[in-house]
Amino acid sequence: MGAAAVTLIDVTKVYGHRRRQRVVLGGLSLTVPVGAVTVLLGPSGIGKSTVLRILAGLEAPTSGEVQYGAGLIPRRDIRLVFQEPSLLPWLTVADNVALGLRFRVNRERVDPSVVEQLLERSGLRDLASALPSMLSGGQAQRVNLVRALATAPALLLLDEPFAALDPPTRRNSQQWLRELVRDVGVTAVLVTHDLDEALTVGDQLLLLGGQPARVIGQWWVSEHEAAELRRNVLEGYGVAETADAVPRLAFAGRDT
Repeated sequence: MGAAAVTLIDVTKVYGHRRRQRVVLGGLSLTVPVGAVTVLLGPSGIGKSTVLRILAGLEAPTSGEVQYGAGLIPRRDIRLVFQEPSLLPWLTVADNVALGLRFRVNRERVDPSVVEQLLERSGLRDLASALPSMLSGGQAQRVNLVRALATAPALLLLDEPFAALDPPTRRNSQQWLRELVRDVGVTAVLVTHDLDEALTVGDQLLLLGGQPARVIGQWWVSEHEAAELRRNVLEGYGVAETADAVPRLAFAGRDT
């Protein structure tokens, strides 16, 4: 493992006060390596989205340490992408992507060739003049992701970005994302309930469990056969692998 983009050390997160306290994270430690896609898996409500918000600098841990890599400044260098695309409806695809570039360089004018290169690289060039209302759900989320990448983030945080898509579109989007992040070389953390998505996109898999939550399993995808890795993760969930085992391991509710 190379340099760390961010490390959490013995992090605890408590919500509420006194008798109504809820301890979500307890003694959680993890490392996000530079240049890798780290996937957070775990049951609904376990605290995966809380981990993302702490990584983003949007929430502070109740105790423990958050250590960022050299030169990485929270909020400025980190982008967070949610399930629903947040495209501006009156701007074209190209202008939405250019908006991301304006955030990065802090200026009104953006070199059109840079936008063209991003759209070409991501396979979205033919949609450059389309408005968001003309896009499918999968296309809109891809544009949303490219806009985030346009800011050249040191860390990209993805909170179930494809959860709202139909299965075929989700599978295609997963492969598209994997190829794009490899091409760009971005460091990313992905929250998902979909084991197939984790195996397709991820380099490092982290399984959260327990009450309060901590990391109970860690695997590097390159070091395991797919069947072995699937079996190990399912065992971590406490699910026996059968012919009917479902890759979406948690079905209801949003994460904490």
